Amino acid sequence: MSKSNYLENKALDHSLGTTSFTAPTATYLGLFTTDPAEDGSGTEISGNGYAREDINFGAASSGSASGPTSGDGAIEFTASGGDWGTVSHFAIFDALTSGNMLYYGALTNSKAVSDGDSVRFAVDSITITEG
Repeated sequence: MSKSNYLENKALDHSLGTTSFTAPTATYLGLFTTDPAEDGSGTEISGNGYAREDINFGAASSGSASGPTSGDGAIEFTASGGDWGTVSHFAIFDALTSGNMLYYGALTNSKAVSDGDSVRFAVDSITITEG
């Protein structure tokens, strides 16, 4: 996974004492049909039953953190009322809508999602590694 430009700047400012960074109160998983890139310019799914899902990560250890946690269980997105297209990427956000993208990555295998199809993330299937 990669950091967004937003998070890179916030981490630098915070660690260098320029400006404090307030941790998000919650994080959300979103899906994309194109690479969101560091600037968040990709195409996030919209409509047809789509909404970002709440995701929690375990405390970082040895430079990495994984989620969703077992307390969350698997996270599943299901298209309802129409197709989503081919889902190829995901991102972690600090808000349910709008907000700031924090991290992003590519799915191991892209998936064409038709009405009624699902995209599922098992417990600890997303690992963020620093360094």
